[in-house]
This record gives sequence, C-alpha cells and structure tokens, in this order.
Amino acid sequence: MTGTVLDRFLRYVVIDTQSDPASATQPTTEKQKDLGRVLVEELLEVGLSDAHLDEHGYVYATIPANSNKSVPVICFCSHMDTAPDFTGRNVKPQMVTNYAGGDILLPGDPSRVIRVSEHPQLKNQIGNDIITTDGTTLLGADDKAGLAEIMAAAQILIDNPDIKHGTIKILFTPDEEVGRGVNKVDLKKLGADYAYTMDGETAGHIEDETFSADSVDIVIAGVAIHPGFAKDRMENAIKIAGAIIDRLPKDIAPETTEGKQGFIHPTGVAGSMEKSAISLIIRDFTDEGLTEKEAMLEGIVKDVMKSYPGSTYRFDVKEQYRNMKVVLDRHPEIVENAVEAVRRAGMTPVRGSIRGGTDGSRLSFMGLPCPNIFAGGHAFHSPLEWISRQDMEKAVRTIVELAKVWEERA
Repeated sequence: MTGTVLDRFLRYVVIDTQSDPASATQPTTEKQKDLGRVLVEELLEVGLSDAHLDEHGYVYATIPANSNKSVPVICFCSHMDTAPDFTGRNVKPQMVTNYAGGDILLPGDPSRVIRVSEHPQLKNQIGNDIITTDGTTLLGADDKAGLAEIMAAAQILIDNPDIKHGTIKILFTPDEEVGRGVNKVDLKKLGADYAYTMDGETAGHIEDETFSADSVDIVIAGVAIHPGFAKDRMENAIKIAGAIIDRLPKDIAPETTEGKQGFIHPTGVAGSMEKSAISLIIRDFTDEGLTEKEAMLEGIVKDVMKSYPGSTYRFDVKEQYRNMKVVLDRHPEIVENAVEAVRRAGMTPVRGSIRGGTDGSRLSFMGLPCPNIFAGGHAFHSPLEWISRQDMEKAVRTIVELAKVWEERA
C-alpha cells in the first residue's frame, strides 16, 4: 500500500465520514469509525504497535522517541469527520495536473466553477497538481488532508531513524465539525505535553488565536387567542421573534465583518402564535466583546418586549469555546518552534487568527496547549473545495521539521 501523502489523501476522501449535529451519540455517526479502522490498520503497517480505535471513535498511536534527551511529548491531531453543510457521500476526486492557471470547471456540475477571482490563492499554484471534487460533493480536505499529512510524516519518521525526535503522539478525532471533537478524548491516555492541530488553510500559516464563542437561545411565550376575538389581546410570538431579528445590528453580522471583528448570527428560528424560539451564535476575539454583544442582544429583546406586556421571554447563554491565545501566550515556545519548522520547510511563516474554532481551542483549555498549523485546503465545507499535492507535501515536511526542532531545543 503506497504511503505518499497524495495516495493516502485519495484513499481517505472516498470514505463518507459526515458527522451529524442532531445525533446524541458519540461519535455522532458510526461511519466515522470506518475511516478510523483504515487509519489504525495503516498505522500498524507503518509500525506503530499501540495504534487503536476506541469506542468513542478516537484513534490513538505513539511514535516512540529515538533521542537520549528529555524532549517534551508533542501530539499531532486531525479530525476524521466532514461537515454536515454539504454531502460527503460518493466523493469523486479530480486532479488537475500541472495547473496552468485560469478557472477550474467541475465535470459533475457544470454550473460550479472554481474561479480565480473568488479563489486568489490559485495564483500561487501554477505548475502544481490540484485536487478538486466533481462539483457534486465536498472534498473533505477539511480535514482528511491533515490525516494524510500526519500519516505520511509518521512513516518518514519511522523509516528514517537518523531523524532524532522525542515521543510523538497521534490523535485523530470524530465530530469536530459539530463542535464535539474533544468531548470524550482521554488526555491521560494520550500523555502529551503540547499539541498541534493540522487543520489550517494556506501553506505557511500558523494560527494561535481563535474566536471565543457562545450560543444564545431566546424563547418567547406570547398570548394566544382565537384570531376572531384577538383585538387588543393577542400577542403573536412569531411577530415578536420577527421584531427581534429585524432589530439585530446589520454591521455586527458574519456577512458584514472580517478580521478581528465579532458578530451576532441567528442560526435558527421556529415558532407558533403562542411560542417561538430563536437560536443565535455570538463570536468575538475577547471575552469582553462577547459579554457586550450578549448584553446588546438582551437589550434589544427587552426593548421589543415592552410592546408586548402579556408576553415573557427566556434568554439562555451557553459557553462553546474560548480564544486559545490566552493559554498559548503562556508557552511561547510552542508557536516559536512551529514558526521555525515552517521556515525550515521552505516557506515564509504567517501567524494569524481563525474566525472560527478548532479542536485546539478546547484542548488548550483542557490543559493541552494546541495551536493550528496549515493543512493546505481551501473553500472548506463546499463543492468548490480544493487542495494541491505540493501544499500537502509542505505540511508533511513541516511536521517532520517540527519533531526535529523540539528535539534540538530540548
């Protein structure tokens, strides 16, 4: 079985591993374990004798140290599931070899085109081999590219004992796309000091900052009454919900913000005349920013409710994850070593912030500091998703160099 990063990637993307936010089980879909079993088999083939899949869908494995130094134990982590946003069944990867520039037409759905005007990163891919979908599914580079890169790097480290490194742990998680990627992880069993998720986008990028995130559920109890006798008595909960949504600030929304700006984003609304519910997510890079936005949102609700004296509301805030920078700033060597590894792998390191979260956000607050390194994919969660073979190879080199840097600096 061939072990190049491209061969591995093409094997993994055809296995359907979509997670399901509506499921209460862990993993949320049993089919994620189909890929987990393949990965364990391949890890055992490479020579990692402790590789196994647990009942919750996590894959664990260890690359034993070959250095006499006392080196911190580092873990490389990627997720096996693909996003619920778009189907991941019957993925048919296509390859544009020696890309010459220009828009890429997807054969399975001619209406779908990867346009250079919308994907300016394509300009840096001239001469590279680009893998896309046929336009009818997502590709799953998020995050099967990360899986393939960690697997290929593991093989290099095992096959080349002259490359000195400490103990390296491998962790593959289910359910990252539905926010449950580390719910059942056994950090004691993992036994790592520091970790890196291979789940970023553009080659050379390292992210040590994420959004902080909360969800808000607003439930409104209106006054229901027969519409024929409703004058001055009915308070329609659907209309109350509509009034609240209408008042949301237009400039604090995902579609109007970028960079370090946070947002308030309604993700669902349901209701009848007597009862309605609005689900929202709040995102900001600081906890103060979250608190301000939640106070502003509740202020809008209270203001709207003044016109409906017979109705009541509930306002529930749930913490989702927090900005990992707070934790990573206490251990600057984690990101510094990654920056050095990216440089040695032949790229200019770029440090950035994620307008989203990763498994690393939660791992960092669980006691395993964990920034995010590029995996090379673009246009995640969509049928326009693409990645180049060369960027995946750069990620493999980065992992190998990072193992060396930790050993040298120990």
